[in-house]
Amino acid sequence: MLVKFVKNKIVKLILAVINKMRKINCYKRVMLVGATGLLLGACTKNPDSPGLEFMPDMYRSAAIEAYVDYGVVAGNEVDSLTMRMSARMPVQGTIAFSADTSKAKFNYPFEYLSPEQDPTAYELAAKNLKNPIAYSIEVEAQGKELYGKFCAQCHGTTGQGDGKVVEWGNFPSPGAYDKKYKETTEGQMFYTMTYGKGLMGSHASQLSKEERWKIVHYVRTLQNSGTNPLAKQ
Repeated sequence: MLVKFVKNKIVKLILAVINKMRKINCYKRVMLVGATGLLLGACTKNPDSPGLEFMPDMYRSAAIEAYVDYGVVAGNEVDSLTMRMSARMPVQGTIAFSADTSKAKFNYPFEYLSPEQDPTAYELAAKNLKNPIAYSIEVEAQGKELYGKFCAQCHGTTGQGDGKVVEWGNFPSPGAYDKKYKETTEGQMFYTMTYGKGLMGSHASQLSKEERWKIVHYVRTLQNSGTNPLAKQ
């Protein structure tokens, strides 16, 4: 309705101007007709269209897609675009934001170095590193689910070291949690999942710190014949 109203106004204006055009020289007539054409061209029925735009590049910046190499467009290298940035790597030491203050601690850097950087770190973690997540049946259940996805393939569903990788892949058994690893501390478990140990690789890229600690709770259950010591407290 607004577009129709504006067009009617413009038409009436044109008619009024035409009556006076006889008194205007040819050059001015051309200018007037051109201006009228621009006005009519700027009107559109599309409510999302801005109409005729003058120098749109002045206020519409080029869209930058994250993780796109602008030096290669459609398989062709474009030297002029190689230095255009899309996503930047975080500054070293950057700590991810967490809206949940109770989980913010999981975003802090791990305080223990890798075995290559500090040969004593494993033993220090064994003595000093404690599970920051309070035990509950729900947490243990979540740890069990994660264990089934990331650990059971080698350690077995019951923690006896008889997973499918051992059974079918002809790999040596890692040992049973309630025998060989009966005395392994939760700090050692977390450290091993973070950096790896022996044939076991690091799981830090697959499991968050929170998830690793939940698995620790469930492994403690496997160490003690299916009953977590904290469940009795």
